[in-house]
Amino acid sequence: MAVQSVFILNFLGDVIIEKHYRGLINRAQLCEMFWDIVSKAEKPTEVLPVVSVSKYYLIHIQTNGLFFLATSLKEVPPLLVVEFLHRLSDTFKGYFGSISEETLKENFVTVYQLLDEMMDNGLPFTTEPNILSEMIAPPNLLTQLGQMVLGPGSNVTSVLPDGSLTNVPWRRQGVKYSNNEIYFDIVEEIDTIVDGNGMMIQCEIRGEILVNCRLSGMPDLTLRFTNPRILDDVSFHHCVRYNRYEHDRVISFIPPDGNFKLMDYRVSGQIQLPIFVKPQILYSDLGGKVNVSVGSKLLSDKIVETVVITIPFSKNSGSATLSANVGVVHYDEITKVCKWTLGKIPKDKTPYLEGTINLAPGSPPPESNPIFTVEFRINMYAASGIKVESLTLHNEKYNPYKGVRSITKAGKYQIRS
Repeated sequence: MAVQSVFILNFLGDVIIEKHYRGLINRAQLCEMFWDIVSKAEKPTEVLPVVSVSKYYLIHIQTNGLFFLATSLKEVPPLLVVEFLHRLSDTFKGYFGSISEETLKENFVTVYQLLDEMMDNGLPFTTEPNILSEMIAPPNLLTQLGQMVLGPGSNVTSVLPDGSLTNVPWRRQGVKYSNNEIYFDIVEEIDTIVDGNGMMIQCEIRGEILVNCRLSGMPDLTLRFTNPRILDDVSFHHCVRYNRYEHDRVISFIPPDGNFKLMDYRVSGQIQLPIFVKPQILYSDLGGKVNVSVGSKLLSDKIVETVVITIPFSKNSGSATLSANVGVVHYDEITKVCKWTLGKIPKDKTPYLEGTINLAPGSPPPESNPIFTVEFRINMYAASGIKVESLTLHNEKYNPYKGVRSITKAGKYQIRS
């Protein structure tokens, strides 16, 4: 019950990285079978995370146009493999700043060193970022010069990190900062479907809490929310004492050093949407009239920013004449997609888009109107209403600076016209 091999493929299906843990396999045949499945899907995101081909199970995730693919000859717990691939992706992002084909090729040696340490004989081994960074130095000018002079492997220590020998392996020993501070980012995405009359058909919020911890010593923290009962399907970093949360609905934990994700959660039920979109598209035999208005529904002074509305018209559409009183409108006559970039929603007027869309000669009016997709961002606002009540520090004598920021973004935000 172990992973046979791990591959990283680009968006063309070319293998960038391959690592075999339990003997060599036919890479060309296996990756070609996987890419055939990707090619047959309408979108790469529609490919199932676990597929079975020939005698192998293929488990994958997608990030930044790259496919992280794990193969197994026998049945394995799929969530275990998916979690490992996500940790692998997060580790690369932490080491290299971003994940792309270029960064992986530029740090080829470090990538394989991490693959060696993070999995042993097909089983997850060392996956804690703090321990990995002590064992394998992140790439910088000094480590690059060392590899040029001393050869590959000079950035790997021969001493076992102290944290790996304790019951808190996610935090390294002897952390010291001149300024002790910790920051929490509450990031929420709204997934919703709204009909043409503005009635909400489906809605839920997916949230995560990201932490940047710069605290000395071995701090023990207790985080309390004003309304923790609204949170569903919570998933914690393993530093959190889950029994304490189940009993008291407080989050007690010893944080890793640096950046990490503290938890994921979901909120469903009656949710107040931050913006409204009123679409109106009326077709005749020659074409259609388009009228779309947008506005903020927030009662506070928060500003809805980076608003983009995408309208995919039917394939039998022709040219279009569209204009807006706010932002920029671009219509692509090849893809038949209109993108209205508003930026910020002003307080003093209601943005609207209007115009006409022509049909190709001889084409009948479309049977249904397009489904709009909406993008936006609101700083210092949590759509769920979640708020931090207090953060208490134990086990250390200093008083750290604490910062909390909320961000709400559009996830799969669809408007039916």
